[in-house]
Amino acid sequence: MNYIDEKFADIQMLRYELTGFEQLTPQQKVYIYYLSQAALAGRDITFDQFGRYNLMVRRVLERIFEHYTGPRDTEAFQQLVVYLKRIWFSSGIYHHYSYDKMEPRFSESFFTSLYEALPFSTLGFQTAHEKDATLPLLRRLLFDKTFMPKRVNKRDGVDLVRTSACNFYENLTQQEVEAYYAAEKKRTGNNRISYGLNTRLIKKDGEIVAQCYRAGEYYGDKISQIIHWLTLAKDCAENNRQRKVIALLIRYYQTGDLEVFNAYTIEWLKAQAGDVDFINGFIEVYADPLGLKGSWEGLVEYKNHEATQRTQLISQNAQWFEDHSPVDDAFKKKTVRGITAQVICAAMLGGDEYPSTAIGINLPNADWIRAEYGSKSITISNITDAYNKASRHSGFMEEFVIDAPTLQLIRQYGDCCDDLHTDLHECLGHGSGQMLPTTPSNALKAYGNTIEEARADLFGLYYIADEKLVELGLTPNQEAYKSQYYTYMQNGLLTQCVRIKLGEDIEEDHMRNRALIANWAVALDANHEIVDIVEHGNKHFIAIKDYTKLREIFAFQLKEIQRIKSEGDFEQARWLVEQYAIHIDKALHQEMLERYQRLNISPYKGFINPWMKPVYGETGQVVDITIDYTESYTHQMMRYSSEF
Repeated sequence: MNYIDEKFADIQMLRYELTGFEQLTPQQKVYIYYLSQAALAGRDITFDQFGRYNLMVRRVLERIFEHYTGPRDTEAFQQLVVYLKRIWFSSGIYHHYSYDKMEPRFSESFFTSLYEALPFSTLGFQTAHEKDATLPLLRRLLFDKTFMPKRVNKRDGVDLVRTSACNFYENLTQQEVEAYYAAEKKRTGNNRISYGLNTRLIKKDGEIVAQCYRAGEYYGDKISQIIHWLTLAKDCAENNRQRKVIALLIRYYQTGDLEVFNAYTIEWLKAQAGDVDFINGFIEVYADPLGLKGSWEGLVEYKNHEATQRTQLISQNAQWFEDHSPVDDAFKKKTVRGITAQVICAAMLGGDEYPSTAIGINLPNADWIRAEYGSKSITISNITDAYNKASRHSGFMEEFVIDAPTLQLIRQYGDCCDDLHTDLHECLGHGSGQMLPTTPSNALKAYGNTIEEARADLFGLYYIADEKLVELGLTPNQEAYKSQYYTYMQNGLLTQCVRIKLGEDIEEDHMRNRALIANWAVALDANHEIVDIVEHGNKHFIAIKDYTKLREIFAFQLKEIQRIKSEGDFEQARWLVEQYAIHIDKALHQEMLERYQRLNISPYKGFINPWMKPVYGETGQVVDITIDYTESYTHQMMRYSSEF
């Protein structure tokens, strides 16, 4: 199949293949189909969470796109189409990585003329007055750079709630939110609840109210749609454990009860039998500046049995890795429980996992569940495979790698070690270590996500060079790990900045994590004897002079990052992130952008989902599923807006 599809703005769209799907039983295929519908049904929730007016803007632009009768080949209209595609990609008007409001490349007058030409009902308004009254707001949203400029603000020294445009809070300050949840914890005395995970907090008439995402309440219509598809999925699940998991998730969506969510999570961890699994709900908290609110996401998957042998080998040795970690003994788990790891094929991406998705996931996020019941890790093989196949012959490595021997090392071992580092990060890194009993789960506040990602990455970096991996047959020799060390440092110090506009800082937590590790490593090497940025022919490259000592630096960093996490050392977390993870050298940034631009590569990648088409039996029931890989990005987005 053709993995590369259309390109627009700074985005390259890709396709992923459902490898081995045809070998699944009809029942498994139908099960995946119903779960996939549930994974798409909450799409509007994610849009709404990422900005209060996102759905209105999307609706208006989609109606203009659909009903415009003028010439479509003009520069202005083509730029409007690009802007709409970017909104689809980012689930709103804010860039999916920088969180900055995206700028239209068409004029305010052009937009106004198209808007005014369509009837109010066509644009989705109830009255002409509503349409007219909304135009000034739309103008501000699209064309005023100072109005609600950033979706998630994580800058130190400001009110993170007031200065973030995400739609988790309304009419509240950061101080009020933090005081509210501190009071909730004190009132209930329950530290095992992820307070605020599935609610939107507002202040109305002076009273703080939590609007819960559940059937019959906030976005209850979408939740009911998810429940509908989950109910159908439950009837064709592979086993009773899966049916119990889905029943608990339905109950959670009906009640909004986070105690039920905990029960569901524990049962989901125990569900190991069968080939099909899924994620559905309010999970990751990166989109909330305070790290409390879960953005809605969906993922449906099935096992890649051959590749899973690798991750199972890692998880079977989890206790060895924990025992031999360089962190202090007080922060190690005495007994590692329930770490399971699978390599899977993604069957459907939804919500915050679509169109841009992770290549590996480790859940749950609740530390107490990890400690008592373990964790479940996945590495998404068909997504990684699509990335690898799409990137071949791009010229990227030839441009940015320092010399031919290092380039050959990366070509020989790069794909293998990339997958292995992801496995170590997800399977063991997130599941390693333990919090002190007195440390609150949100002690690191806005810096917590960056520190946690750094902790998992450092775990992987430290162990990928260990001879234990050669002994287990996970790496071919003691040289292979060097490919990962080089590409990681190159990315963190130089090349990841091509995703950021010149002069701007790093905002996204995973990028901050990589910059933190790389810049801190250089700072720890005061005499430039281990790793450095060097200049050859007016170009800058990474030079690693001593791979063994670089591993020692990673060991030191892992030890300190685990201490910060375990003790909840907010001040040290803040210092490290502010010192090493945010700022970019402007001259190097400009050089990287210029070199990257000459390669004509898009810095961001996303995926078009396969179109699952049901086959119906004589009595109208779904009996099989066919897969269509030909649907265009635009058709898929418009179809989703219509169906969901």
